[in-house]
Amino acid sequence: MKHLIDLDDFSLNEINSIINKAIEIKNNQHKFLDVMHGKIIGTLFYEPSTRTQMSFQTAMLKLGGQVIGFNNPQNSSIAKGENFKDTIKVIGGYADIIAIRHPLEGAAKAASLFSDCPIINAGDGSHLHPTQTLTDLLTISEQKNTLSGLNLGFCGDLKYGRTVHSLVKMMLKYENNKFIFISTKELQIPKYIKNMIIASGNYYEELFSLEDAIEKLDILYMTRIQRERFKSIQDYNMQKNVFKLTTDKLERASPNMIILHPLPRVDEIDIAVDNDPRALYFKQASNGVFVRMALILHILSAKNTEAVERINLNECCTNKLCITNHEKYLPHYFKKNKNDYFCEYCSREIKL
Repeated sequence: MKHLIDLDDFSLNEINSIINKAIEIKNNQHKFLDVMHGKIIGTLFYEPSTRTQMSFQTAMLKLGGQVIGFNNPQNSSIAKGENFKDTIKVIGGYADIIAIRHPLEGAAKAASLFSDCPIINAGDGSHLHPTQTLTDLLTISEQKNTLSGLNLGFCGDLKYGRTVHSLVKMMLKYENNKFIFISTKELQIPKYIKNMIIASGNYYEELFSLEDAIEKLDILYMTRIQRERFKSIQDYNMQKNVFKLTTDKLERASPNMIILHPLPRVDEIDIAVDNDPRALYFKQASNGVFVRMALILHILSAKNTEAVERINLNECCTNKLCITNHEKYLPHYFKKNKNDYFCEYCSREIKL
């Protein structure tokens, strides 16, 4: 089976093919109305979601398929104590494909070990969000006619922002992209992302002022400060109003800059910005349906031909939010890169 846990699971040709298929579907929706007749998607959302959950459901319905699942684990047997593995095994027997969102990092990878159908990662904690990244790529490609040679600015919660992590990793696959990270010191981009940029030979810069960065950008990717990721409301309150995009700040930006946001918005983009033609976050959200239609078609027609090399060490992941530290029966798989080892579930480096 072909899973989508991380966009690293797909070749660049596959990713470009999915984007091109999404454009084809967007322009010829009538041709795809019944191609998934008799197929079922299971949407297992352990965290609240509007756009991602509904866009997956809409995608399958537009393709002629059907939907099962839950949007609150307390309305399922999980509330009775059912473990993660058993839930996945059961739903994998009902559905042809599963999209899963979970607050723990590595949950989608864990699901892929047990499922009898393909798994799509719809967001795992603060780790990754690959289908949002495909949506972002489609929107950027439509507006800029390229995915290379761009100055990308990311503003807000860069520490916990899985959409940021996924998009940065993906844009490293295209040539000559530069990254400008705008955040408080407490919410800076994780070290492992910086190391990826350095290893790829690309350029990044860290700034603490949106005003100082905005005139340099082709793309401004705003993110909300995620209250659910903070240990206390006091910590959240210290961060939440630091960055806000207003029409005054946009006067310093290029007329060709585009503004993206994975949504939901809280207060980091002023409502008045919605009227600016550079504000594309609602178009970005609607693009999610077409990308997920293309992705479902791709996964259900693809076979995974890559051999998986796993290292099972007698070590535990040190990341407390990794699913292996909550579902204790999971094998401890790691990947090796040169002399370093990384958890296969949450991508964190471990020290031996």
